[in-house]
Amino acid sequence: MSTTDSSLLRPGLLGRATVNVVVAVSVLYTLLPVLWLVLAATKDRDALFSSDLLSLGDFSLVRNLRDLFAMDGGLYGRWYLNSLLYAVLGAALGALLSTACGYAFDKYRFRHKEKLFGLVLAAVMVPQTVLALPLYLMASEAGLVNTFWAVFVPVLFNPFGVYLGRIFSRGYVPDEVLEAARVDGAGELTTYVRVSLRMLGPGLVTVFLFQLTAIWNNFFLPMVMLSDQDLYPVSLGLYQWNSSASVSPEYYPVVIMGSLLAVLPLILAFVLLQRFWRSGLTAGAVK
Repeated sequence: MSTTDSSLLRPGLLGRATVNVVVAVSVLYTLLPVLWLVLAATKDRDALFSSDLLSLGDFSLVRNLRDLFAMDGGLYGRWYLNSLLYAVLGAALGALLSTACGYAFDKYRFRHKEKLFGLVLAAVMVPQTVLALPLYLMASEAGLVNTFWAVFVPVLFNPFGVYLGRIFSRGYVPDEVLEAARVDGAGELTTYVRVSLRMLGPGLVTVFLFQLTAIWNNFFLPMVMLSDQDLYPVSLGLYQWNSSASVSPEYYPVVIMGSLLAVLPLILAFVLLQRFWRSGLTAGAVK
């Protein structure tokens, strides 16, 4: 091999090595907290405050699970069911609404369409914490504060989901198919439900996963809206227990175990639906 060829190969090898190092550091940065959480969930309170976290002794996984669901009269189970209801039902309805709105923006012509879509894009950039106080005042006027609906209704509407819905509609639903359905006598609603919605399946699942993650991790809105512990989601309930742990150290093991269980639904959803959302993320990439 000539000197010129060697000099050409060295930057390539150096670049690949740099990329591999960056990827490895990123993986470690992501997985080490998860590994710590898994190990800590198997330890008792004394082991958590010592250097024995990596040892095989003091295995207390079953005890921590039992204590978790027995703490404060079994509140964690109620919080978990609340989170599932908020997140799964809210994500499903929100994904349907977002996809339908995005489809309408893509396939129909109406006055000020692009200006309205510009407002949707502007809403994407508004932090959710900024909206918490206006939403609280509106819920207070409607008499919905400290109810299930105070948290559930706001999460149904997601501007980013509308944006994704339009992208997916443009990438998955050809105009020729819609024209053929209309020629066959199908109405607009029938065309959407029986033709377009099936084509939008990967996009719908992708929006659902984004919604599910956002709602499951939602913290500030429930904290503002709710005062009844029976309505808390997991995120707010664990925060309350963690605040109490400084006074009552017995809360530390249950908070860690509860945090580990709180991650499982999101992992399960991504694993079960990965074949849909992986194709959905490439919508419109190839025409």
